[in-house]
Amino acid sequence: MIKYKSTRGSGITKDAAEAIIQGIAEDNGLYVPDNIPSLPFDINAMKGKSYRDFAFEIIRSFFNDYTDEEIKACVDDAYDEKFEDKEIVPIVKGNDTFFLELYHGKTAAFKDMALSILPYLLKTAMSKKREDKKVCILTATSGDTGKAALEGFADVSGTEIIVFYPNQGVSEVQEKQMVTQEGANTHVFAINGNFDDAQTGVKKIFQDKELASKLSNMGAKLSSANSINIGRLVPQVVYYVYGYAKLVEQGVIKSGDKINVVVPTGNFGNILAAYYAREMGIPINKLICASNENKVLADFINTGKYDINRSFYLTNSPSMDILISSNLERLLYHLSGNNGAEIKELMRLLDKNKVYEISDTIKKGLSDFYGGFADMLDTNEAIKEMYEGAGYLMDTHTAVAYKVYCDYKKATKDETVTLIASTASAYKFAESVAESIGLPEEKDGFASVRALNKKTGVKIPKALDGLEGKEIRHTGVLDIGEMQQSVEKILAK
Repeated sequence: MIKYKSTRGSGITKDAAEAIIQGIAEDNGLYVPDNIPSLPFDINAMKGKSYRDFAFEIIRSFFNDYTDEEIKACVDDAYDEKFEDKEIVPIVKGNDTFFLELYHGKTAAFKDMALSILPYLLKTAMSKKREDKKVCILTATSGDTGKAALEGFADVSGTEIIVFYPNQGVSEVQEKQMVTQEGANTHVFAINGNFDDAQTGVKKIFQDKELASKLSNMGAKLSSANSINIGRLVPQVVYYVYGYAKLVEQGVIKSGDKINVVVPTGNFGNILAAYYAREMGIPINKLICASNENKVLADFINTGKYDINRSFYLTNSPSMDILISSNLERLLYHLSGNNGAEIKELMRLLDKNKVYEISDTIKKGLSDFYGGFADMLDTNEAIKEMYEGAGYLMDTHTAVAYKVYCDYKKATKDETVTLIASTASAYKFAESVAESIGLPEEKDGFASVRALNKKTGVKIPKALDGLEGKEIRHTGVLDIGEMQQSVEKILAK
């Protein structure tokens, strides 16, 4: 049975259910599997199988303390008619590449792929472990995780969910999605700071042992819906396996042929899931990590030095406006040969000096990664080029990925079939997308949605249709130092 242990070497192991409930390890590390399972099937044998079939097989391979019946129930409840496309994750060709569309769920962003199932995995885990405490889901978001988590956990019994997002650091549509969220157990706060500030604040709350004891006495405990939770990360592996299998099924490649995968990356979880898919046996040639102006990851891949002593930029791809990429810690752990002490020291240096440099062993493992970045002008040009040349409409984050892929291909002459993770509907960032294809400036994001729809004919996702007129239910704005107090106040009710 696969067990889960901390990236920082505490030595304590958990089964999947325990790791999912706890969210973050006792030494503040992240849970990782003690081994990554091999693919549980032959790719050719999966021809004609649905996304649910793939999800069942992959997730149960990692979470094998759950029964098959429990995994099947979670999968069936998660991947149903709430997804607007019957394939769940369609693959669309644009110019010379293929887009893995991950945004057809309830909030029109890729976070739905994992956050549609995490509540079911958590609720099942609580039942298995006879957990009688209320679980408070604490989440920092750069835009999309917040709404997807709120949607997934709204009115789930035995839970409260609190989301913190950077004030003026998300798109108008993203903010409206969060502040209009219904559900008696949902709580949303804007934070005076950027995403890294919000994420650091959440981590400090998790690390506070005195608070944990106080909450326990109140009958509550903390968990997370960020991709620091292994229950959020593993379901993301599914779509890379599925994407590869569908390229085989469509005759684009033969089983065993290598592909490249490009991921627009801020917190690193989405590209880490592709790495896990590769370790399971999917033949991935290059993992191409695409950054915006906040290019700490691209610089790290190219130099081996992770340095957040730099300017922070607000861009038109706000979900990637991140300098502290939590999930990178998991990759470093794997590439170090599972050296928890080494990773603990790197994280100490990051906290103290805002910079660390990796060993030659880890650098060698990074050779399968390529890092590049695109600025806002590059992003806008990529959207325009793809729309005018292929009639395909990309959001800003997917455009960053496409531009970095173009740069990679030009630099390497690599003609390997490439799959780009398309992470959000263009309508979530309608102002920037409309500007990119030459539409005049509108009064707000919702007017841009209408103008973009009129120009392109691309369907507006149900998640966004009518959003403008919804009642605002969450108006709280906090300083960083007020985050813990707000958590205590909510759980004391």
